Amino acid sequence: MPRREETERQCALTREVKPIAELIRFAVSPDGEVVPDTDGKAEGRGVWISLGHRQVAEAQKKKAFAKSLKAEVKVPDDLAGLTRRRLEERFLNSLSLARKAGQLVTGSTKVKAAIEAGEVQGLLTATDAAEDGRNKLLGSLKGYTMAAEEAGFEPVLTPHFELLDSGQMGLALGIENVIHAALIKGGAAQAAVQRAERLARYIAN
Repeated sequence: MPRREETERQCALTREVKPIAELIRFAVSPDGEVVPDTDGKAEGRGVWISLGHRQVAEAQKKKAFAKSLKAEVKVPDDLAGLTRRRLEERFLNSLSLARKAGQLVTGSTKVKAAIEAGEVQGLLTATDAAEDGRNKLLGSLKGYTMAAEEAGFEPVLTPHFELLDSGQMGLALGIENVIHAALIKGGAAQAAVQRAERLARYIAN
């Protein structure tokens, strides 16, 4: 039977009860190794830890997984690093799906046009982007937001993410060196934004 959907779980490290959006689940593989269950859907018992690189590293240091499971388990040497890579993989896959759905554009010209049309659900900038290019698009986004507010529209804060370098984004999208990209409103784009938010939270914490 699939696991019952829950909106909150307890962090095995801090014992705090949090929304599952602020946690990440770890499952135990058939050979007894703790692995990130980034989608939170693996069968069997799991351990929930606050969504953050430092929290996962601390949970490993304090043997929170074995304590929570009440069993001896194998934990990879760099579980925190492995978890980040898994979150990056999920995010990159979601970008690829958004592009196939026609909900992602690349290049500063197309991104700027999407901003001015009010279509952007999430703005993506490579970590190795030039400062002037980044600032121009952020300025366009700020200008659109202010104009929309002045026109009486409900203010909407469009998230901006700098999570991966141009090579990583380009590899996922089949395009060489993607510096600027925008997720255009739609279901696939929203899923990518959610993946980006989880990765950003993990990196920051």
